[in-house]
Amino acid sequence: MEGMRFEEVTYEGYGPGGVAILIEALTDNRNRTTAEIRHIFSRIGGNLGTTGCVSWLFHKKGLITVRKEDVEEDKLIEVVMEAGAEDIKIGDHEYEILTEPDALESVLEALKKAQIPYQSAEVTMYPETTVKLEGKEAEQMLKLMELLEDLDDVQRVYANFDISEATMERLAQ
Repeated sequence: MEGMRFEEVTYEGYGPGGVAILIEALTDNRNRTTAEIRHIFSRIGGNLGTTGCVSWLFHKKGLITVRKEDVEEDKLIEVVMEAGAEDIKIGDHEYEILTEPDALESVLEALKKAQIPYQSAEVTMYPETTVKLEGKEAEQMLKLMELLEDLDDVQRVYANFDISEATMERLAQ
């Protein structure tokens, strides 16, 4: 549409259990988008915060996920660390490989060369710490994420919650 101007806006707030939430939006009407986001936060039991209230908890990182069944841990560590990875987090079913954003491509190339398949690769805002959620708070948090992601102006939503796989499976039913 001619004459429409879009601006990038970042919103910050807190969800159930004190979870930090960072929202990236692209909007042609900042007032409308702010009102929509504020309404969702208040409906679910969170609150929209001021600029800088949670952004310090997140760092821009390259994130690659690899299924545990696809590679031996020692081989993966050797390949990605030599290629410039910063850290590897070991989960129940997958590895999370963290890189500086500009090292993401070189680590992906090393994985391809070593014939190690990966599930996903992206530059993301990675939380410094996480908040464990269970029960009602976990349910509310997932609902909050869903409502925020469904807004047309919202591009990405980052949060520092940690919900166990068992709780996620139970809530999915």
